Amino acid sequence: MKAYVFPGQGAQFSGMGKDLYESSPAARELFERADEVLGFGLSRIMFEGTDEELRQTKVTQPAVFLHSVASVAALGEEFKPDMVAGHSLGEFSALVAAGALDFESGLRLVYARALAMQKACEEVPSTMAAVLGLSDEVVESVCEGIEGVVAANYNCPGQIVISGTREAVGEACVKLKEVGAKRALPLAVGGGFHSPCMASAKEELQRAIEQTVFATPRCPIYQNVDAKPHTSPEQIKTNLTAQLTSPVRWTQSVQNMATDGAVEFVELGPGKVLTGLVGKIVGK
Repeated sequence: MKAYVFPGQGAQFSGMGKDLYESSPAARELFERADEVLGFGLSRIMFEGTDEELRQTKVTQPAVFLHSVASVAALGEEFKPDMVAGHSLGEFSALVAAGALDFESGLRLVYARALAMQKACEEVPSTMAAVLGLSDEVVESVCEGIEGVVAANYNCPGQIVISGTREAVGEACVKLKEVGAKRALPLAVGGGFHSPCMASAKEELQRAIEQTVFATPRCPIYQNVDAKPHTSPEQIKTNLTAQLTSPVRWTQSVQNMATDGAVEFVELGPGKVLTGLVGKIVGK
């Protein structure tokens, strides 16, 4: 069985998507539609923008989403997923790829999510840090002892990202090094994603999700919140809303897909970050 996986924020790079635009009429149509829907030249920023421009959350999220969905369009009839999953933002790409959302609805939700997250970052100064070389249980134990920080991304065994207020993340990094972390380094991100710091963004996104029509996907989507396969539109919407303040259980999602029969994992979108993580999780 084949699983398709879709990356999240951080996979962007200058020039992303230009090859798709030039080689695939189906992909080109999506780039042009995206510019119309958003009301600004996202394509131009993707093809020619600086790293600084691409790092803006309101640009990064729709850019990574557009690249991923355009990659699906370029495959055409070759795209035959048995299951899909996306890392954080990538979950929206996965939902469009699986037919649970149409392209325009997915793009509008991603942009609404990006703006809401940007606003939340400005309201509560927050950040994230990568922790290497510790078990999930040890990282969780340290976070439980410090108010304002949580385990946010379970990327692969021995690699967890923590998230929360700047002060709490800084304190946690010190303690994690004391208990044996190989590294505990703050990340260059806009804020503390997948933590309670995103509570206001979650409320805004929930309103947008409730106003959007979801269909039954053509295959199960393994969602970040519980790492389980879902096909119910209502449950998918509930999980998508909860995602902003809940951890991304990527390790568990990949393990469950493999247990359920996935023998081939294909990453669609900019970069190969998830391919590397899948290899570390299940050796594929």
